[in-house]
Amino acid sequence: MIIFTILMIVAIVLFVYYKVTILRMKDPLIQAYYNAKSRIALGVFIGVFAVNQYFFYQTKVSLFIGIIFLLLGFIQLNYGFKEARHYKKEYRRLNNV
Repeated sequence: MIIFTILMIVAIVLFVYYKVTILRMKDPLIQAYYNAKSRIALGVFIGVFAVNQYFFYQTKVSLFIGIIFLLLGFIQLNYGFKEARHYKKEYRRLNNV
């Protein structure tokens, strides 16, 4: 189960990286794009955390809590992908890239 730990660490590092990058950017469009990317990393973290906790404990309570966390992680991941795709298209449209 070391792979889940590595994925959680990578996801949380990416989340923090994107949140810190938001503070440095001046353009609100780029800030929104990085916020969407951080939402994707958060969704991955929550989902992997849920799976890891179920494999670690393997009880009914951890299963129910894991399902709730998986749903929340999937919602964050899905919303983040939609936002990132939208803001990327907007950036390309505004800058004619």
